[in-house]
Amino acid sequence: MKKRILITGAAGFIGSNLIHKLLKTGCYCVIGLDNFDAFYPRAAKEQNIAPFAEDKNFRFYEGDIRNRADLDALDDIDVIVHLAAKAGVRPSIKDPILYQDVNVGGTQNLLEFARRRGIKQFVFASSSSVYGINAHVPWSEDDKLMPISPYASTKLSCEMLGHVYSHLYGIRFLALRFFTVYGPGQRPDLAIHKFFRAISSGQPIPVFGDGSTSRDYTYVEDTVRGIEAAILYESSDFEVINLGNHRTITLEGLIEAIEESCGKKAIIDRQPEQPGDVPQTYADIAKARKILQYSPSTDLKTGLDNFYSWYRQTQEQDPL
Repeated sequence: MKKRILITGAAGFIGSNLIHKLLKTGCYCVIGLDNFDAFYPRAAKEQNIAPFAEDKNFRFYEGDIRNRADLDALDDIDVIVHLAAKAGVRPSIKDPILYQDVNVGGTQNLLEFARRRGIKQFVFASSSSVYGINAHVPWSEDDKLMPISPYASTKLSCEMLGHVYSHLYGIRFLALRFFTVYGPGQRPDLAIHKFFRAISSGQPIPVFGDGSTSRDYTYVEDTVRGIEAAILYESSDFEVINLGNHRTITLEGLIEAIEESCGKKAIIDRQPEQPGDVPQTYADIAKARKILQYSPSTDLKTGLDNFYSWYRQTQEQDPL
């Protein structure tokens, strides 16, 4: 029988890319759940999942992870892949209570749902932001964690909740720490999407700080392959795993690479550094290589070119 996978945040960027990958294999039935949070336009999310509407192995439910009735209405499930969350470091500083409610409360509600239903595999989307400011790079899963934003603290809280439910109820919990995922379908608020849109239209791009901050940009197809490996993982009951690219680039270098893809120069709008932002991210992926056979293979130029190709194809009906 095909594994039945619940994906929360199914209409989002990573969720829709994951659905595409899982359905393409023919090995899974996918149940998607999303509440179409207003963080960015509903039309963009509906566009993300429109290609799956006629697939017999896909069912979609509109619902909220905080609502028990919405979860109880779902089909039988073998594995939960929990991607839904209130996203963004800076917005979390403005409304930390909401982020706690959705991210931590919603995750606990899902874990309770898993306990009630006897679902034994739970894959959770954590974040590199849990590392905070840590000059010892690359970051390994054993490093000291010092989150500096409410968003980051909620992700760490969810990891610890997963450990509790794994210990008490035998739910295998895999926390995957994502490192700046990008690619076709990326959220419109994220840097790469914003920069391509602004540069293409001749608008200035906001650059916070002096451009020396660096990120470990990870192409979405590589992240999705890591998630699928976690869906199939059975060797231990609780793991925290970095899913990064193990390469970094400065913000200044990223802008130059985007200019090359666009064939246009950026207009820089220099802004002060933002609270909650970390100066660098850089993943040690030795553990992911060992236990998930994870091996990111997409270089930044290829990934940016793929994104730009998608962007040009969709910009005419861009709901933004």
